[in-house]
Amino acid sequence: MPVVRMYHYRVTDDKLEILLALRAALIDGIRRADRGLTETRLTRLEDGSYSDTWRWDSAEQILAAIAVSQGFPLVAALMALTVDATAETGEIVDER
Repeated sequence: MPVVRMYHYRVTDDKLEILLALRAALIDGIRRADRGLTETRLTRLEDGSYSDTWRWDSAEQILAAIAVSQGFPLVAALMALTVDATAETGEIVDER
């Protein structure tokens, strides 16, 4: 069953371009490693914060990717650009 990892964070305007470049490199690296990442979506919310949703084919794939990313310099560099970051993982139960 597909799962999503949802990040919520703030980033200042002067750091957004760097964040976007690092995020793109991270997504490309994960996809090259074939870890089941099927979709990502970055949304600027009304309050100026961002919702960053990553979709995976299965819970096993997302857990493996999270384990591999621990201590990965690109992840740390990207997260260092954010403020008030949170993350949640959820199982998709219905789509239309």
